[in-house]
Amino acid sequence: MSWNPAIEQACPECGDLDNIETIIIPRARDLGGFEVRRALPSPQRQMVGPFIFFDQAGPAEFITGKGIDVRPHPHIGLATVTYLYEGEFQHRDSIGTNQMIYPGEVNWMIAGNGVTHSERTSAATRTRPHKLFGIQTWVALPDEQEDSEAAFEHHGKQALPYLESEGKRVRLIIGNAYGERAPVKTFSEMFYVDAVLEAGTLLPLPDNHEDRGIYVVQGSVEISGDEFESGRMMVFRPGDPITVKAGPTGARLILLGGETLGGPRYIWWNFVASSKDKIDHAKEAWQKGDFQRGRFQLPPGDTDEYIPLPEAR
Repeated sequence: MSWNPAIEQACPECGDLDNIETIIIPRARDLGGFEVRRALPSPQRQMVGPFIFFDQAGPAEFITGKGIDVRPHPHIGLATVTYLYEGEFQHRDSIGTNQMIYPGEVNWMIAGNGVTHSERTSAATRTRPHKLFGIQTWVALPDEQEDSEAAFEHHGKQALPYLESEGKRVRLIIGNAYGERAPVKTFSEMFYVDAVLEAGTLLPLPDNHEDRGIYVVQGSVEISGDEFESGRMMVFRPGDPITVKAGPTGARLILLGGETLGGPRYIWWNFVASSKDKIDHAKEAWQKGDFQRGRFQLPPGDTDEYIPLPEAR
């Protein structure tokens, strides 16, 4: 789609600093030449809408033969969202998925009552120097979906709604925004958007969602005359009309949010649940390591190793 009036800003104002409820500076962690910045959960905010985990992975460069090797590990009570800007890697999971992901595509894995997956640089990718840069986030599932069966969806970039106007390019990854809806099946109202803005461009946030935030991936944005650089997440007060202005070098943003859940969520390691008992049961099942008859299985084709349960967390 070449143009959509919903992404145009009629008002010249760019919001007010009082509209910002929370500013989050992610915690950086070096994983051996590969940096991850975690914005959610944070001491200031556990969730934005149903989004309970938000990691920026990279940008990183790998020499021939090197790459990422995230060994098989379990999840419950959430859906993982993987979206890349650069590079590629291979996803395998315990329901039999074996899927490569490339920039502009989306991997959506529903853990439900339990799933195991791995994420690795493929053998083919390792034959040359390569890069990796992307975002991985988790969406907490509503109570009635926590114990559902695991599922997986992959959608190519051509399947995702794409809006373009003067100075801005917007791809809807998940949910609904700007009058469009992405093909990924979700269980609550949400939006997750990749937006690229040229210098000085104005972009309004979707106004049909309860909770809204932005993460500055590259460049900077201006709100009421104050500039916010890359590596910042801003969460806004519900109901306020919000418009951001790209800084002097432009900006790449993730817009996210949606309906808040009906109750609190507990998060421990890779588990998310509405009760501590659910997490304790998942811990016990993974600790047993009964991958033939137990609650968790290992991904077909990736059964030689796995990440053990942390001793203390």
